[in-house]
Amino acid sequence: MKKIFVIALAAFASLTVSAQTIGKVNFNELVMLMPEMDAARETIAASQKEAEETYAAMVEEYQGKATQYQQKSASWTAAIKESKEKELYEIQNRIQEFQNSISQELQQQQNQLTAPIQEKANKTVTEIAKAKGLTALFDVSQAIFFDESKVIDITADARKALNIPDGRTLESLQAELQAQAQAAQAPAAK
Repeated sequence: MKKIFVIALAAFASLTVSAQTIGKVNFNELVMLMPEMDAARETIAASQKEAEETYAAMVEEYQGKATQYQQKSASWTAAIKESKEKELYEIQNRIQEFQNSISQELQQQQNQLTAPIQEKANKTVTEIAKAKGLTALFDVSQAIFFDESKVIDITADARKALNIPDGRTLESLQAELQAQAQAAQAPAAK
């Protein structure tokens, strides 16, 4: 009986120790706030702006030719009319092809730019977890429940290791992005 009690006590003690070696981290926050992500967002935004400008020019070309067709088609010969219709059709196809390809390209660019950032964050978080002797690490966005008193939060350590400024939060990032968007729209409104 005494032997069973000692075994049960040892098992309970090991559960208590292992429960304290479980950690948590806010991985999404880390990735979003990393300085490298700012550069990636700028590159992606520039590519999106270029794509929007190209698309707008293509649509403007189509609309100009469509207006010309509507205004002059009654006076054109059948051959000219057919040629202009074919031209409009080709422009529509180019616009459609551009829309399809550019969305894929922008997604690929985003994946290429963010993959190394996520890898760096993952490597850093893993190194910190190992250094702290954690046996398990959970992302707070994926966990359904954890007892705050029984897990070690390594987010602050990871923020420091990834050179994320102390006062920077997801809320401040959102404010920065909104300010940038408003600044970008201001010249367009003039």
